[in-house]
Amino acid sequence: MSTLDNILEEINNAETIAILTHENPDGDAIGSALALYNSLKQIGKNPDVIIPEYPRTFEFLPSTDEIKKESNIEKYDLAISVDCATIKMLNGFAKYFEDAKVRINIDHHSSNTMFGDYNYVSPDAPACAQVLIVVLRYLKVDITKEIGTCLLTGIITDTGGFKYSGVTAETFEFVAWLLNMGINVSKIYRRVLQIKTRPNFELNRIAANRLEFYEDGKVAFTYITKEDAEKVGAQSGDHEGIVETGRDIEGVEVSIFLRETDKGCKVSMRSNEYVNVSDVCILLGGGGHIRAAGASMQCNIEQAKEKILRQIKSVI
Repeated sequence: MSTLDNILEEINNAETIAILTHENPDGDAIGSALALYNSLKQIGKNPDVIIPEYPRTFEFLPSTDEIKKESNIEKYDLAISVDCATIKMLNGFAKYFEDAKVRINIDHHSSNTMFGDYNYVSPDAPACAQVLIVVLRYLKVDITKEIGTCLLTGIITDTGGFKYSGVTAETFEFVAWLLNMGINVSKIYRRVLQIKTRPNFELNRIAANRLEFYEDGKVAFTYITKEDAEKVGAQSGDHEGIVETGRDIEGVEVSIFLRETDKGCKVSMRSNEYVNVSDVCILLGGGGHIRAAGASMQCNIEQAKEKILRQIKSVI
């Protein structure tokens, strides 16, 4: 019996289903979760999609108004995690996953720890949404415009608008198919990658002014404090994309962005050609992809900066 057979059987058998994703969810996390939610509804299930908070950039996606911040169900028959590499990165609600009778893990991170009873993980895919397409087709789901919009949002955000090296011919084949269905690819691209909130613009400006360079210009570093975020009225997701500012500068191999939180710092890292930032972030308690990764650190910005630069120095 294949993993997809097991997934199909468990979905068919489950009465209560929870869909979960990683904390600080991006477009791939939210798009994948909502695509799966709408698909399970289509085949007669009544799942809960539980995401405590998400960027308002993605409020246009179908069924965002049905996202739950938490649930009063203590033990689900089935919990499905999407786009999450480790159980501790689930959005504060790992309990729903851990306490479920059966657990399924669908992902594309090479650092995935295979924490489900059934794991369908494809590190070659540039987005979890692309992995999910295979699963949905196996479930014989009719990929509607609504589901397609969610999947496309995941693909566009996690490929940086099709510019990252993980993009495959299959990616474009699926996008072409969606175009033929009448889904407006350029409109979704603009909404998720080009339009900035005013607080996001202000935070980008602050972070750009703070940029520092290390290791002969190969490393770019910047940060945002809680005070900065409060000053501009930032909400969930308004820090997205700031790490890209450093990566796009000529000569920079690694871009590091720190965001101060109540518990310490959130780390975002990007690289261009040869540094595996996932390996660096794993050493800091996080993980991710070879060229895009992150971690949470329970220390202040200066302490985090010192630890990170020490790790980067050994691989740059």
